[in-house]
Amino acid sequence: MKRLTLLALCLSIVTAFAGSYDIEEFTASDAGSPDNYITAEFGGQLKTAPADEVSSLQEGRLVVRQKFTDPFGEQPTAYQLYQGGKGNLSNLVPLKAEGVEYSKLVTTRLYARRGMPFEDDIEKVYFDGKAVYIPGFSTAVAFIDGEMVQLKADNASAEEASDEPSAKPEVASSEEEECDDYDPDCEDEDEDDDIDVKGDLDESNARADERDYAVNNASENATDRFGIADEVRFWSAIALSALAVTGAIIGVTQQMEANKVQDDYDKFDHLHSIAMDEIKKACAGDKEPAACEVAFKQYGVVTTTDSDYTMADLEKDMATNKKTLDSYKFYRNLWFGVTAVSLTAAIVLFVW
Repeated sequence: MKRLTLLALCLSIVTAFAGSYDIEEFTASDAGSPDNYITAEFGGQLKTAPADEVSSLQEGRLVVRQKFTDPFGEQPTAYQLYQGGKGNLSNLVPLKAEGVEYSKLVTTRLYARRGMPFEDDIEKVYFDGKAVYIPGFSTAVAFIDGEMVQLKADNASAEEASDEPSAKPEVASSEEEECDDYDPDCEDEDEDDDIDVKGDLDESNARADERDYAVNNASENATDRFGIADEVRFWSAIALSALAVTGAIIGVTQQMEANKVQDDYDKFDHLHSIAMDEIKKACAGDKEPAACEVAFKQYGVVTTTDSDYTMADLEKDMATNKKTLDSYKFYRNLWFGVTAVSLTAAIVLFVW
């Protein structure tokens, strides 16, 4: 049951994502302004156009779809369709998507190339009921029903829209003008013989698109690399932070144990000082004070509330406690050093 629920959830997410490229409503209230491609007919402004009428535009009419984005992000992105007269489209390439209904192109987001962020769709798109026109682009992509489709140049429409001047009539060689070296208005035609004015527009556009794709893919790869590097830095900083916390805990534990050993050592040292004072007093009147003190240290007994010690045992215990105390202090300093270094490195990685 859990698997079915998870599958249904995944399918709903995919469906929602696939439909998110559609423009459900055209709600922008901004006035439409004419430009070189679309002309206004009444009052110097464009009037809104219903989406379902774009596919059946009359000859000489044009619709522009305008995207409005709030630069401060306070208002959602809105779209609107405006209609007017067809202006000069001679420098625009008519685009069509094979096998796709024209009406769907009117209500879907269009992108300059694949791999672009969702919100970076093209702001101005023109429709004449037959083709799509995008200033500055000879191709585009769209996502229809969750699948990517490509808008390519419509050669037939391009040939109809182009208005090429007739070829210059040939001039007989006898009538060709010979240029004088001192005549600035006369130029030899031979100078322009190496200029190639021929070429296939579609082939040039295809090469340009390939370059655009290559640049876009390189940009995406660089973004992925930097994104991975950022993730590695983040998790490295987390690991160093955990190491710093662990080092601090162990360091504090070592300090607590060192305090206990220090207390025992101080107690033994106090007893040792009292015993030595008593031994020196007792051996002060002896003929050999040094030998007397050695004898007292070897056989003399120091009595405490816990037990009795000889001076030799007391000094042995004190030496053992001193080694243990030095060991705890060493590891305390070591782990506090690990904490300091790890925490510093983690802060640097977080800030970087």
